[in-house]
Amino acid sequence: MELLFITLAGAVIGLAARYLLPHRHTHGSALMPAIGVIVSAVLWEGLTWIGLKWDAGWIWVLTLVGTAAIVVIADLVVGRLRTTHDANLLATLSKASPIPAR
Repeated sequence: MELLFITLAGAVIGLAARYLLPHRHTHGSALMPAIGVIVSAVLWEGLTWIGLKWDAGWIWVLTLVGTAAIVVIADLVVGRLRTTHDANLLATLSKASPIPAR
């Protein structure tokens, strides 16, 4: 049951990142919430495997803070890469010779 709650929290963190961070126009609307869900589930499971109990406060704090950090980093990296790629593609397409008329 706690895994459901933590993945829901990951989705909310990803949704908040989607609308609070500057690169929302460079990726789809479900990417950051999906990353939040995946990261929170993986962190939660990893922390339970190393021995943290689900009813302890540290597992919740570490999972939520870790999820937020990774979602922010992912948004910034994806946004920067996409902006750079789009600018390079526009420059390449702008330099291309026009198609000759028949």
